[in-house]
Amino acid sequence: MDAAFSSAAGLGADQPAPGQSRYGWLAASLRARITRGEWVPGTALPAEAALAREHGVALGTLRQALALLVAEGLLERQHGRGTFVRAGLGGASMLRFFRFRHGGDLTATPTSTILSRRVVAAVPETAEALGLPTGASVLELERLRSLDGEPCLLEQLWLPLPAFDALKDSDPAAWGDLLYPLYQGLCGVTVNRAEDDLRFGLLTREQAALLRLDAGHPCVQVNRRAFDLGGRCIEQRTTLGDAFAFQYTAQVR
Repeated sequence: MDAAFSSAAGLGADQPAPGQSRYGWLAASLRARITRGEWVPGTALPAEAALAREHGVALGTLRQALALLVAEGLLERQHGRGTFVRAGLGGASMLRFFRFRHGGDLTATPTSTILSRRVVAAVPETAEALGLPTGASVLELERLRSLDGEPCLLEQLWLPLPAFDALKDSDPAAWGDLLYPLYQGLCGVTVNRAEDDLRFGLLTREQAALLRLDAGHPCVQVNRRAFDLGGRCIEQRTTLGDAFAFQYTAQVR
């Protein structure tokens, strides 16, 4: 058994534990290699036959392990090209929840303005979401997103430190309009998936002023938790938008 493979597995053994399937054990080992950066997002895994030989397993066992990681969203298959580590979410646009007037272009990316950036002590809700002790230092961002110069979304984000230390002193004017590519490029953190929870509320006077709406205006609040390749929550986000612009479609089969 390859020594690097055994250490990458992080399981303390080069064989499945009692009751663990061989493909499940192999999937855990491959997952560990990916999350520690041996195969970076967007790169292809070695050929299946080579991986099977390296780990001393049948090709069918390897394919079961890969299928499990594909189902988890860690890998993706590209027809005729092979199996790749998922490149991560590019933006996971909040606009799928809203329909604002901006020339009918539903693919437009809002411009982003960072209103504030500061290091704060995590409140219990944020600490729990990020898997941190209450009071741990986190980076808090407030940003306003606009379409055609009109504000449309107001966001607060909390990011764990020291993973996002690079954002503390860098110039927000150079960040661009999408944060997830920034996380990957500047901090080496890849957002692999996100969970959104929607609810309705009323804007405070300060929130309404930033969105150019009336105080008490109905809003949609999208609470997001974003996760890295290892399944760790690396972002808590709250997004507010005009409830009258809300439009969400789901297919039920």
